[in-house]
Amino acid sequence: MRTPSNLRLVLATGTAAVAFASAAHAQDAQSSPSDEIVVSGLKQQYFGDTPVKEIPQAVQFLQGELLEDLNITRLDTALELASGVSKQNNFGGLWDSFAIRGFAGDENFPSGFLVNGFNGGRGYGGPRDASNVERIEVLKGPNSALFGRGEPGGTVNIVTKKPNFKKGGSFSVGAASFETYRVEGDFNLPLSDGVAVRITGSSEDAGSFRDFVRSRKYTLTPSFLAKFSDSDIFTYELEYVNQSVPFERGVVAIPTVNANGTISYNLGAIPNSRYLANPNDPPIRVEVLGHQAQFQHDFSDEWTLMLGAGYKDTTFIGFSSDPELVLSRQRLDNDGRTLTRQRRFRDYSTNHMVLRGEISGKIDTGSIRHNIRVGADWDKFEIDTFQTRYRPVAADQSYSIDIFTPNYNIPAPTPTTAIQNALEVQKAWGIYAQDQVEITDQFKVRFGGRYDHFDQDIDVRLTPPSNPRKTYTKFSPMAGLVFEPSRSVSIYASYGKGFRPNSGVGFNGQPFDPENSESYEVGAKFITSDGRITSTLSLYTMTKDGVLTADPANAGFSRPGGSARSKGIEFDLNAKLGAGFELFLTYAYTDAEWATNASDPNFGFLIREGDPLINIPRHQGNALLFKSFTIGGHEAMLGAGVTYVDRRLGETATTFFLPSYTIARVTGSIDITDQIKLSADVNNLFDKKYYASSYAAMWIQPGAPRSFSVRASFKF
Repeated sequence: MRTPSNLRLVLATGTAAVAFASAAHAQDAQSSPSDEIVVSGLKQQYFGDTPVKEIPQAVQFLQGELLEDLNITRLDTALELASGVSKQNNFGGLWDSFAIRGFAGDENFPSGFLVNGFNGGRGYGGPRDASNVERIEVLKGPNSALFGRGEPGGTVNIVTKKPNFKKGGSFSVGAASFETYRVEGDFNLPLSDGVAVRITGSSEDAGSFRDFVRSRKYTLTPSFLAKFSDSDIFTYELEYVNQSVPFERGVVAIPTVNANGTISYNLGAIPNSRYLANPNDPPIRVEVLGHQAQFQHDFSDEWTLMLGAGYKDTTFIGFSSDPELVLSRQRLDNDGRTLTRQRRFRDYSTNHMVLRGEISGKIDTGSIRHNIRVGADWDKFEIDTFQTRYRPVAADQSYSIDIFTPNYNIPAPTPTTAIQNALEVQKAWGIYAQDQVEITDQFKVRFGGRYDHFDQDIDVRLTPPSNPRKTYTKFSPMAGLVFEPSRSVSIYASYGKGFRPNSGVGFNGQPFDPENSESYEVGAKFITSDGRITSTLSLYTMTKDGVLTADPANAGFSRPGGSARSKGIEFDLNAKLGAGFELFLTYAYTDAEWATNASDPNFGFLIREGDPLINIPRHQGNALLFKSFTIGGHEAMLGAGVTYVDRRLGETATTFFLPSYTIARVTGSIDITDQIKLSADVNNLFDKKYYASSYAAMWIQPGAPRSFSVRASFKF
């Protein structure tokens, strides 16, 4: 029997990695004692080293070990474990998009997560792989006072694996449902007492429960660390990603226009596996090449200077066949089976350059201690977008598809009409300062602010061409306080303002003013002295204005005239219980809604004050329970979990809702030897049919049915 080419690729990669790992392990047997020195004191700009209990905001950590135990390989899947984080439209599966505490940001771009404090979400880098994750930090509440522009709900920061001075690594090979194969590798090598290198990477050839969908992804992240002295550390990290992913918008809910003019929706009439795009379209090609460098100098035990630089290129190119969203052009609402489609070609690219610096330390003024952080950054972000479209008139159904008996051999028209052709250059610089004042051992106050200067220059190359430009400045203040009535309990409150630029131009041809936000939060944290139990309860309220809505005076244009608000409660618990049990529990209540009457900027539908925001469940929760034990002298683990997501609005300014769902998972592992570990898991144990997110009734991302995965890991 011939081995499929994709499996041969994975097996070849695996064989090479095993040989490499075996050689490295043989070399490790001759390690000198100096190789066991581990780097300590490596810090992050913006974040500091304040204990979590003393930070006046909710913070949640998702450790890499937890992601590995659950066989989580993507950022969007990892964030399902975070309270108050909900999935948004993911651009046909080609980027990460999420809302924190109800606010999602610009729907035309991926969500702006950070990687080691650098903005990793800007650009078109595809879904973020988890192979290089040390931990994921979910920092709730307004953070614009430090990081700059962003959403008020919170910030996601990925901390990547860094070189250290302990030789070793790991290698794993896995297989999963739908002919999915994956290989991961991680190798750390000290070159001397002061220099170490590390390389992580993955190769994945993934099928899908969706018909015709197959993706390929390769990631490689080599890094370098040089410890010049006890006070000076330099790190460098390269990121390379190559992905091939079909662009498809998922399934549809069949709309029916009722006699009274209202619309009802039939969701679930076709299988979740049904492919409604064109399988003859080549997949979207995504490439990423990024660099991060940081130098850290410790003046003393209490004062540190950090200098950083980053540069990242992304490219995104390919075709898609998308269901038409305008009902006057769409046939599906007329006959219940004919789906009108467009065909598009996109050629997008970005490059992003960042320079930054920060000095932090401690000063005593009498009995009061000040934890000071002062910094500045500069960045330049270029977005080059070109898109053409074939969009038939309402009477032309030659590129339509029957959703019940699809014909996949319809000739594909060439998209010739340019609808996007622009080069946008964003330049920004900012300065910030923060002081956490320890007034007593029990009472601490934090205050700070950031000043931003932002330039936006757009070269529109369509006919007629234009070159709108805009410059504005913003100051984002923040304040917080912490009271610790005991060693295990802290009570906090915080306040902050922020902003985020809007993309696009209005009727006057000028870029939009930014969104502005204001947030309040109170909460309590509980951490036992041994750290075995940590818990946070938080309550918040947020508002923002400048949200893009339809311009009532100029049809077809938008203006930043909308407002939104969100309030909610979140609870997190991580407890290492007795008898080998560990519990991971999260819950979020989110009430996110429009605060003004307006019109939807895409289709002009009426939005009323109090209407919910899209894809935001009011109730959402996760529970995971693990049990560690010994069987036959081998360490083993069994775990089970359940996820609940409430019903959510599925299309802005409509009555279309995605139903709630509850899905379960089980996982287990056993250590065959000290070096070899076998693990397996089952997701969606009871094969629940559900829908993860949507943009419109014609663009719905279905959730995966029951799936299995197995993995063998080797540590050396």
